[in-house]
Amino acid sequence: MEDNKTVNNEEELNKNAEAQVDETVEEIVTEATDAAEEEVSEKTSRSDKKKQKKIDAELEKMKAEVAEANDKYMRLYAEYDNYRRRSAKEKEAAWGDAYCDAIEQILPILDNLERAAQYGGDDKESPLAKGLELTLKSFSETLEKMGVHEIEALGVEFNPEVHNAVMHVEDETLGENIVAEVFMKGYAKGDKVIRHSMVKVAN
Repeated sequence: MEDNKTVNNEEELNKNAEAQVDETVEEIVTEATDAAEEEVSEKTSRSDKKKQKKIDAELEKMKAEVAEANDKYMRLYAEYDNYRRRSAKEKEAAWGDAYCDAIEQILPILDNLERAAQYGGDDKESPLAKGLELTLKSFSETLEKMGVHEIEALGVEFNPEVHNAVMHVEDETLGENIVAEVFMKGYAKGDKVIRHSMVKVAN
């Protein structure tokens, strides 16, 4: 009977010992697993941080490159815009100069017609006189439509910007620097002088 009790006690002790061993092994495995997971997590975290730093560095580099490219684009656009405006002004000026040069070439014809009308005789009703009058009227209307106007000269103060003084005269009836006579009419288109008025100025 005692032998049976002894056997039972030994079995129970063995079971308890095995249980303790299993528990100890489980604790060791758990601790090892937790330690391994923590180590992996730290390594992953360090790796992620390195990757993030690398990504941030690349991002900053790309931002700098984009900013530089944008600056170059803005400078290029400003240069092109200035070039376009300058070209437009130069084109407009060249066209205006050519326009005025063409008009200047036909002004002598107008001068000759006016002289012919002035010295054509006393018969203002003759077909020639009427024809000259109509031609001069048509010429003047055409110039007006083209934006060309005669420069005011006779009786006004001499202006070197629009008048060309070829003679001076002493005349007490006129004030100083007043245009006394017009030898050749001047014309302008807007503010641009096509031909200066050739005048006599009173001192």
